[in-house]
Amino acid sequence: MSELSQRLGERIRILRKQRGLSQEKLGEQAGLHTNYIGQMERGEKNLTIGTLEKVASGLGVSLEEVFRYVDPAVGEDKISEITHLLSVRPSEDHEMVLRVITAILEWEQSKKHF
Repeated sequence: MSELSQRLGERIRILRKQRGLSQEKLGEQAGLHTNYIGQMERGEKNLTIGTLEKVASGLGVSLEEVFRYVDPAVGEDKISEITHLLSVRPSEDHEMVLRVITAILEWEQSKKHF
């Protein structure tokens, strides 16, 4: 299969594991067979939009969340670089980075009041 199918499958696996779901449980929640979930995660299947909607629903996420980091525009700008770096990090790191950015912005804002 294509590299895109493999990256999408890996993204689905990451989201499934972050939510503590087995392939069986995701299949049940998405209305898909367990074998299909495994094939999808290994990038062996070309997914339809309808299947992606079922998977997103089973994971409890938006389609945007499913596609996030699958094909980032690396190196085009600093936001893309940050997105690429975060794409391989666990969600706990995303939360930490958000707290750091929020603290910096609040600190900058407080300086303006003096």
